[in-house]
Amino acid sequence: MILSIVVAIAENNAIGKDNQLLWHLPADLKHFKDITSGHTIIMGRKTYDSIGRPLPNRRNIVITRNTELNLPGTEVTNRLDEALKLCATEEEVFIIGGAELYKHALEVTDRIYLTRVHQAFEADTFFPEIAPGTWNETSIENHQPDEKNGLAYTFSTLERK
Repeated sequence: MILSIVVAIAENNAIGKDNQLLWHLPADLKHFKDITSGHTIIMGRKTYDSIGRPLPNRRNIVITRNTELNLPGTEVTNRLDEALKLCATEEEVFIIGGAELYKHALEVTDRIYLTRVHQAFEADTFFPEIAPGTWNETSIENHQPDEKNGLAYTFSTLERK
């Protein structure tokens, strides 16, 4: 199994504030959907709360300390290793947030689908530092602001060395 992280981060590694995204980039939402559709996504409970529902055409696994939590359309577990066991036979599985889950998953992740938003934002939630020398950038697409996407951004894929 390939364990991948999908994340959009600002220049200052910001990913959210008040349990919400910091920007609206339709191209990034489409990119996320294209990458994760048909696969398992693993998220923390706060990320699930911010989305508000299971994402369609994906197996949704939510990690929470509350093992009694019942979220229709999802599987609930309380540890990352348990979530990974549930999907051990799958080709690729995606961690989609939040910050605490990213922090725990980063050390065992094989690939990062990274959207870098070329602006700093005030935030209360940040992605952990990506250690230089640990990753190879295998693809990169730079995008300038347009009528639908008001910020410059870059899609890149990082593979663990």
